[in-house]
Amino acid sequence: MPANRLPADEYQLKAALIVQLKRLTAEREITQTEAAKLVGVKQPNLSKLLRGQFKLVSVEKLLRMLTSFDQDVETKVKPHRKRGEGGRITFIRA
Repeated sequence: MPANRLPADEYQLKAALIVQLKRLTAEREITQTEAAKLVGVKQPNLSKLLRGQFKLVSVEKLLRMLTSFDQDVETKVKPHRKRGEGGRITFIRA
């Protein structure tokens, strides 16, 4: 895999988390500037994230952004069904 590409599961997880950020911003009817202040980033950086430019932001940072919107984030680790196949990372919205 080229160095500038994310693994598919990480890419999908980040995309799902960003969709939640968009949804929460819309539900609260706040501007990107207000949302950026809430999550602790500059508005241009939030704008880039919301437009899909998220390679340089960590999953942890995205999770912290969601907690700024008064969201609880849970992490669940469980054995994969078949040994030797490796696990997977998924996002499940409550």
